[in-house]
Amino acid sequence: MTLDLQTKRILVTGGAGFLGRQVIAQLVQAGADNNKITVTRSQTDDLRVLATCQRVAEHQDIIIHLAAHVGGIGLNQVKPGELFYDNLMMGVQLIHSAYQAGVEKFVCVGTICAYPKFTPVPFKENDLWNGYPEETNAPYGIAKKALLVQLQAYRQQYNFNGIYLLPVNLYGPEDNFKPDSSHVIPALIRKVHEAQQRGDKQLPVWGDGSPTREFLYSEDAARGIVMGTVGYNDAEPVNLGTGYEISIRDLISLICELMDFDGEIVYQTDKPNGQPRRCLDTERAKKAFGFTAQVDFTQGLKNTIAWYRQNAS
Repeated sequence: MTLDLQTKRILVTGGAGFLGRQVIAQLVQAGADNNKITVTRSQTDDLRVLATCQRVAEHQDIIIHLAAHVGGIGLNQVKPGELFYDNLMMGVQLIHSAYQAGVEKFVCVGTICAYPKFTPVPFKENDLWNGYPEETNAPYGIAKKALLVQLQAYRQQYNFNGIYLLPVNLYGPEDNFKPDSSHVIPALIRKVHEAQQRGDKQLPVWGDGSPTREFLYSEDAARGIVMGTVGYNDAEPVNLGTGYEISIRDLISLICELMDFDGEIVYQTDKPNGQPRRCLDTERAKKAFGFTAQVDFTQGLKNTIAWYRQNAS
């Protein structure tokens, strides 16, 4: 069963954010009526409050839940309690409110941090429960993983159609470049840019550069989310990724090369590395609803760097 988006009232939580704006653009491209898309904003719609979730879920046909309190290793170390509570409460209450309001479909966007610390690479969805997540982001990862359990339980008991998508690390223009909460790519781009502005000859970076990561361009991720919204209706979680793995060391070298920074990279080995390897098996998304990533990684980085340079204050 595929959904015709044209007549659907769609709520996108976090729709004003980095990924959310892309998802809305992809929804419209897939036939949704822009006038029937509602976006929640954290300033006026605190989804940690049950009454807010009940209000925003009313009269919606589809809810795409992107809103999250999220950041890099630094934020996860400083605010693990907040990250656990905020993400769990937003998701649990919104799913329950959606069920109560008779919402036709709930699309929950989870996190790669839900995977166990030591997972065979590439990560397969069936390995999601084979161990504890990497410690620095476990509270966040477990809070988001609990929503998968809730959706599967509500499907079993109430026949509620909720799906769970697992995008790998995202990047792209309009990303969060704040130094206290950004992820690795925007953090590195900003760091290199500021080093160049100051004329620094050294670039200090966290960890030893050995971990590997996979990155998905935000436009690709949004397309995958919309394809899943339209064409996927099963209980099992689905990875969204590229299947391309790069070490942090190689990533830093590539960003420095693209930004013409030729200083020395200084690895701060007393800082945490995070999960040793991250790379997804993307077969299920391909088979279930035909999703494959399209944007070349180097081109995606160039686009992101260009956007940051244009918008850096």
